[in-house]
Amino acid sequence: MNVAPIGVLALQYCHKQLPLTVLRSRAGFYIGTMDAGEPCSRESVEYFAYREQAEFALKQGQWTQRQSV
Repeated sequence: MNVAPIGVLALQYCHKQLPLTVLRSRAGFYIGTMDAGEPCSRESVEYFAYREQAEFALKQGQWTQRQSV
C-alpha cells in the first residue's frame, strides 16, 4: 500500500518531484510519473488490466511501491 503524492523513484533517480498518475504500456496500466510529456518512472509493482482499476488503486492507496528501477 502506498499513498505518496509524488513518485518515490522519480525523486530518487531523476531528482524531480513529479505527481503520480496512471500510465499505459504494452503490459497494461500502471502508476507512475511523467516529465515533459514522457513517462519518467513506473512506481507501481502491479500492472492493471483496465485504467479504472489503476485509478481506483491510486486513489485508495491500494498499490505497491517499487523499491528500485
